[in-house]
Amino acid sequence: MPEIIIDNVRYEYEQPGKVLQFMLDQGLDLPYFCYHPSMSIPANCRQCLVKAGTPIVDRETGKPELDEDGNPKIRYFPKFMTACSLDMSDGMVVHTHVTSEEVRRAQADNLELILINHPLDCPICDQAGECPLQILTYKYGPEGSRFEHKKVHKPKRIQLGPRVVLDAERCINCTRCTRFTEEISKSNQLTIVARGDKNYPMTAPGETFDDPYSLNTVDICPVGALTSADFRFKARVWEMAQTPSIDITNGKGCNVDLWTRDNLVLRITPRYNKEINDHWMPDEGRMAYRQMNENRVSKPEIKLSASEHSKTSWNNALMTFVEQIEAHKPEEILVIGSPHAPVEDNFLLQQFFNKLGVSDTLFSPHITPGKGDDFLITDDEAPNTNGCRMLGLGEIDKKKLEAELKSDKYKMVVILTDDLFGRYEIEPSITEGKFTLTFATNYNATTKAADLIIPVTCSAEHTGSYVSVDGRIQRTLPAKETLYSNRRLNLEMSLSRLDHFGTKFDNWVSDRNRIDCIPAWEFLVRTAYEMNLKLGFESSREIMAKISDELPALNGVTYERMDEERGIQLDLKQIPAENVS
Repeated sequence: MPEIIIDNVRYEYEQPGKVLQFMLDQGLDLPYFCYHPSMSIPANCRQCLVKAGTPIVDRETGKPELDEDGNPKIRYFPKFMTACSLDMSDGMVVHTHVTSEEVRRAQADNLELILINHPLDCPICDQAGECPLQILTYKYGPEGSRFEHKKVHKPKRIQLGPRVVLDAERCINCTRCTRFTEEISKSNQLTIVARGDKNYPMTAPGETFDDPYSLNTVDICPVGALTSADFRFKARVWEMAQTPSIDITNGKGCNVDLWTRDNLVLRITPRYNKEINDHWMPDEGRMAYRQMNENRVSKPEIKLSASEHSKTSWNNALMTFVEQIEAHKPEEILVIGSPHAPVEDNFLLQQFFNKLGVSDTLFSPHITPGKGDDFLITDDEAPNTNGCRMLGLGEIDKKKLEAELKSDKYKMVVILTDDLFGRYEIEPSITEGKFTLTFATNYNATTKAADLIIPVTCSAEHTGSYVSVDGRIQRTLPAKETLYSNRRLNLEMSLSRLDHFGTKFDNWVSDRNRIDCIPAWEFLVRTAYEMNLKLGFESSREIMAKISDELPALNGVTYERMDEERGIQLDLKQIPAENVS
């Protein structure tokens, strides 16, 4: 097997590749800025310089020439090489800053040049704390700068587009952002303008950086040149807790991280998953933080008049629900699940009403033809359409839904976490004379039409499973506390340093941002207990175990497997034939 020697240590490799990527795969440290594993290699930052050479081969025998100690003689390249673009070869010898003083000095000198015109505004820069330039300067840079002249000034606070702000003085011309728009999103909206020490990324005259993936350039910027207009100056990275989750704004299931402080989601960033979204995510998924924080339903509400709801107690809401169920025959109850709700909630809804004698649970897919782009945005605007299909929920469209809602045979309507009235522009009067209950995370047109509103947790507050358009089941983890949960007691929740040691006197610990809500499945379990029905689940983990045992399509699915395998690929052929669209 071919081998390469890095800092006097031998490593074997199977497939040839670039030296830098191989080192990163081995957990070795080498500074770089412009390189990104999913884009082309310009080698323009020159930070990953190494001293490299290959064995001298005897032309007659084809074998390496040996020195007095029996080791192959090495012919080093006349100049330092950029490890990001250097191809590995059998017997190659590489020296980094670890074993070469020359390389260490070259890296320090290169950083000094990069920093010559870079502003010293780390204290007010959004990138501080997660800035590669800042980190690498501490690790590999010079102790000070010999440059004592006025720095070059460039444009500041440029609104490139609706979501991205540019501070050109911070740019080090790594070209990651321009390569992203050329190679990944293919919008070609950014290019480098001007020359020499005055150049920076910019759009063409009169153009706006409205790429649907524009915020990915903020993620990959190795300095604070590109910042998010929404997140700008909101929080320091070390003040926030980071929780793995998935994007719930469409059916792709992009892996993301939720960043929370003071029990609010302040930003959403992509989490690497080679099988699903690589390093990227659409901007629309990042805007979901507003849905998680704003316009939330907190505490149950009951309708007093056509335009007025009043807060009520959980006990009163539960008893009202029980009374309405007992006042109606099973065939008079219309139950509608949701592709926006997790598998566990849909399953419990189905099981609960099955025990009452309601034979069918329906759902309406949220699909907008033409919305998808064959990348990470899909026509399906819901995260769990295939999950509903695998559970065997009946699939209906707008026309069938309106017919069911109008039907005189139904006297009670139950809707799970789906704004059907809003997305289909259905008039509230369609359910006049029917008792309508909705489980809701946010106020919307459906809550306005409902007689009883049950506030339930959103994807940032519960553990729930979702099946993507590609048939991959993944789960969310709670990143926010509700009024009935606690970050320190819930083992599913992640703790950052400040969360762990925070007290009631810290300004990032506040009860006012905790929503009075519970998971939909928990409310159904409470109702079942009140009605003496056997539905005794204590966690979503138990529900998933039950689903895994009962449904062939989800056999063997566990939370542990989802975490270890970064999502489990399911067989979409297991979807009941009547539910295949």
